[in-house]
Amino acid sequence: MDTIKNYIATHKERFLNELIELLKIPSISADPAYSKDVLKTAEMVEQSLKDAGCDTTEICKTKGYPVVYGEKIIDSSLPTILVYGHYDVQPPDPMNLWTSPPFEPVIKKTELHPEGAIFARGSCDDKGQMYMHVKAIEFMITNDLLPCNVKVMIEGEEEVGSDSLADFLENHKEKLSNDIILISDTGMIANDVPSITTGLRGLSYVEVEVTGPNRDLHSGIYGGAVPNPINVLNKMIASLHDEDNRITVAEFYDKVEEVSNEERAEMAKAPFDLDEYKKALDIDDVYGEKGFTTSERYSIRPTLDVNGIWGGYTGEGAKTVIASKAYAKISMRLVPHQDPDEITELFTKHFESIAPKGVKVKVTPHHGGLPYVTNMDSLGYKAAAKAYETTFGKTPIPERTGGSIPIVALFEQVLGSKTILMGFGLDSDAIHSPNEHFGIWNYLKGIETIPYFYKNFTELST
Repeated sequence: MDTIKNYIATHKERFLNELIELLKIPSISADPAYSKDVLKTAEMVEQSLKDAGCDTTEICKTKGYPVVYGEKIIDSSLPTILVYGHYDVQPPDPMNLWTSPPFEPVIKKTELHPEGAIFARGSCDDKGQMYMHVKAIEFMITNDLLPCNVKVMIEGEEEVGSDSLADFLENHKEKLSNDIILISDTGMIANDVPSITTGLRGLSYVEVEVTGPNRDLHSGIYGGAVPNPINVLNKMIASLHDEDNRITVAEFYDKVEEVSNEERAEMAKAPFDLDEYKKALDIDDVYGEKGFTTSERYSIRPTLDVNGIWGGYTGEGAKTVIASKAYAKISMRLVPHQDPDEITELFTKHFESIAPKGVKVKVTPHHGGLPYVTNMDSLGYKAAAKAYETTFGKTPIPERTGGSIPIVALFEQVLGSKTILMGFGLDSDAIHSPNEHFGIWNYLKGIETIPYFYKNFTELST
């Protein structure tokens, strides 16, 4: 395994150039206008698996975008690791906030990335982190150091809820059978503070529509006499939190896991500088549910946030109009024991009940996912921790994070497999935001660390 550093040093420029070519393709799964680009990306990912040395690769059709699959089976008696990632990306909007075009990757040095970072949509989430695994597999196969079997499944719909994945898993259980699933779609605390994600929040995502009059109206002639859907929607949204910033939806907290004081104390050992946190976001103060720290608010507590709101006239100049309709997109992050379908139903019932007379309300569910917590006593966690200790020289800190990867719980339900989350990005990498980036050091460190997970897991399992 000592040859991994030499291999990375020898092939560093190629590793970077290959990733940059992948990042140039706008594989935006949310927008049908980019469907050809999404499919082109799938083809490029399949070719990368072939080039890495997989014996079998294929682009598997689904009802949506395809799943790219590859495998290298060396001995059926050895453990099998299934690698999961996604090749689709978020839309780049708002475009005017990017300092360089989102699909024209550039390398820039930053305070946290003195060796440079690749600025492009998908650089960290998840093309860069997914491609670390491809290059790690290439290293192991090329140098005859692959200690176990490996299967790779890269999908193209993660950013829109992985709608096709459940059917794909059900229809390919035998093909996807494994002993552990390995994912890099999370992050770590800092470059000098490695961490392993042990918990993810779930998700319920809905769109709401408020309709008032049957057409847009002149605000001078009708203003003050008919309900304005935009005004009504804003009042309804404002009522979804109380003065302590607790969510007011009835029964919302009934199944929320109450984390013990002992576990909260352990979590508090993770380094967190509130002043630096505020400085990085350019805010004067934090905000959230009373009685919990900032790090607890974004990890072990559920939330409700408006992700977008629109209606009426938003063009140049003025148009005195009362819009017929107003809309908002709302996401609710969930914690262990909260079920997304139940939460969606509770929200729908509550939102309809608080609508005043004179308007009609429609709630449309989009996608959701269950929360997930991994066991720190598992072989997978121990193998990952030992891998970080080898390459970072430090024991990683277990960390629950606020993000959601709905398919992690789905994997356990359908395949009966546990998942290990080995992320190498940083919170400051601006995923889902303008100027997303991924440190070159982080990219290469992931390639260096991942093979040790294979080695450790195989040794612990046999």
